[in-house]
Amino acid sequence: MARIPERLRRLLPSARRAPAPAAATPPRPRQGHNLFEAAADYVAACAEDDAARAEEAAGRVSPGMLSFGVNELACRALLTLARERGETPSAVARSLLGLQGRQPRQPAGDA
Repeated sequence: MARIPERLRRLLPSARRAPAPAAATPPRPRQGHNLFEAAADYVAACAEDDAARAEEAAGRVSPGMLSFGVNELACRALLTLARERGETPSAVARSLLGLQGRQPRQPAGDA
């Protein structure tokens, strides 16, 4: 019966002893690539229709990281263009995609 408390102590994280401090490890060199650099290279390559360069840039980071970087680049570019044009980001985005201006919504039930 005395072994149960000892077993519980080993299972509970708060009761575990911290491992002995290991020798100081030197800082790791930066691994991987900057996701924003990869996103910028990827988008520029796509705009210039350079599939090989786009594929190389996409291979530098995970697809999720690339997606985040491309999204961030799109948002920043859209805000910059909107400021330059003196328009709303929504209007600029729709214009860039060749979409017509947004129609005002009709309240539901007004027939």
